[in-house]
Amino acid sequence: MSKRKQELKRCISAVSLRGLAACLLAFPLAASADGLDVTDARMRVLPGDTPAAGYFRLGNTSDNTVVLVGARSDAFGRVELHRSMNKDGMASMAPVSRLEVAPGEELTFAPQGYHLMLMAPVGTLSVGDEVGITLEFEQREPLVVDFEAVPPTAM
Repeated sequence: MSKRKQELKRCISAVSLRGLAACLLAFPLAASADGLDVTDARMRVLPGDTPAAGYFRLGNTSDNTVVLVGARSDAFGRVELHRSMNKDGMASMAPVSRLEVAPGEELTFAPQGYHLMLMAPVGTLSVGDEVGITLEFEQREPLVVDFEAVPPTAM
């Protein structure tokens, strides 16, 4: 169990129902900032130096189009936006330089579609660990999101 989840569990068990809302506000389950909502942030961890994949939902609740242009993390040497495709029965993957999310729309990063390629892990990651990944946008402040490490079979 991740450290954040352990803290949340301890917090919930230590408070009455009346204090539960305040406790949950101290431990958000998603990241959001100025018209952006990121939910379901998770990454498949694989053994050794095998690249991991990051998945999440990016919602744009602002009045302007949001442009995702990259990501970075201290836990990985490189982080890239990618898209998996299947054409004529052949699976392939290609880097993506930018993704636009219109106002009121949501972009899903999921297996067999858009995802983060998390390459050259700096240390060892275990299921349940949380890793901060910074999403970078055009003409917006970056947004740090905690991704939970999940097993390769999850999703």
